[in-house]
Amino acid sequence: QVQLVESGGGAVQTGGSLRLSCAASGFTFSMFPMSWYRQAPGKERQLVASIDVTGGLPNYADSVKGRFTISRDNAKNTVYLQMNSLKPDDTAVYYCKRPGYRDYWGQGTQVTVSS
Repeated sequence: QVQLVESGGGAVQTGGSLRLSCAASGFTFSMFPMSWYRQAPGKERQLVASIDVTGGLPNYADSVKGRFTISRDNAKNTVYLQMNSLKPDDTAVYYCKRPGYRDYWGQGTQVTVSS
């Protein structure tokens, strides 16, 4: 079965960095684009970044452009989100998603940025 397991979250101060990972299994990872979303308390889940099957054509939410970088390693079945210059507004639970005939989500990893 499809499984997505996020890791790498934590608590950092403003300006800090974190690298999130999403390990995928149960499907042919290299055949699917992947995305990172986040959901802050009381807010809707929003798209943060997406990447195509080859690792090219990344897309980013305006709020993270220039600070976050999405990448993937198809040999390791893993998608990453490098987050630099973190701000308190980046505080949220971060999820990876595999789109398809149905969407699959991981369990999420908490990122907390303190001022």
